[in-house]
Amino acid sequence: MRSIWKGAISFGLVTIPVKLYSATEQKDVAFHQVHREDGGRIRYKRVCTKCGEEVAYADIAKGYELATGEIVVLTDEDFEGLPLSTSRRIDVLQFSPADQIDPIYFAKSYFLEPDAQGAKPYVLLRNALESSGQVAVVKVALRQRESLATLRVRDGVFVLETMLWPDEIRKPEFDFLDEDIEVRAQELKMAESLIATMESDFDPGEYHDAYREALQQVIEAKIEGREVVAAPETEEAGPAVDLMAALRASVEAAKKERGTSTAKPKRPAKADKAEKEEKAEPKRKTRKSA
Repeated sequence: MRSIWKGAISFGLVTIPVKLYSATEQKDVAFHQVHREDGGRIRYKRVCTKCGEEVAYADIAKGYELATGEIVVLTDEDFEGLPLSTSRRIDVLQFSPADQIDPIYFAKSYFLEPDAQGAKPYVLLRNALESSGQVAVVKVALRQRESLATLRVRDGVFVLETMLWPDEIRKPEFDFLDEDIEVRAQELKMAESLIATMESDFDPGEYHDAYREALQQVIEAKIEGREVVAAPETEEAGPAVDLMAALRASVEAAKKERGTSTAKPKRPAKADKAEKEEKAEPKRKTRKSA
């Protein structure tokens, strides 16, 4: 891996020099736009819509569009006075329980490696943070943008996870939240039984990107000159008409699947008990959402 940023963790009066690395990478198959007839690469030019001339990078500025359609042009000098930290510091603001931070705030993950002279304070803070069971809430400036972030420990290494600001999280204003939707008690119990039947420890190694693998096979077939055969289309199931019957069938299917799977559920399913109580339970309604 190649470091993309150098700076320091600032923890009280302690400074820990670190290097920043991208912790994740996309495995998408990359394509170029080409001319269908001869495979030539397609190039794009930076052309001004007013004068029609090609514009060099040095002559390109940032423009903010007003509601009227007018453009306000900003220069490098306009950005120089903004309160964006250039100190290359990861400032620790506070420590908080990890479960208080909704994962929806997390944007991107980075690994932090200590410089040689920062190894001991790095390990000290790492061990202290691990034993506390908390995460450090920090502020950092990366790629011309200041972000909140968290520091946590994974496999003995600090992971810096940049966060979105609160006003960047959208509110789910959906009509069904204001509807008075009736859920029968036996349906709820059957759904809970289905969850219990399918419960298992999460192992990411059990999953793979089937689409990317199939796409890679198509590309390899093209390279080898073989005939490419399209995969058969699968029929998508429609919405369940009888919710209780669909839940019961799902529980049975999950039981059969678990019978042939190596994954071990944490606790036994409660489907049989739910079925016995189906007729005995009264109806109830969900509370109306605020």
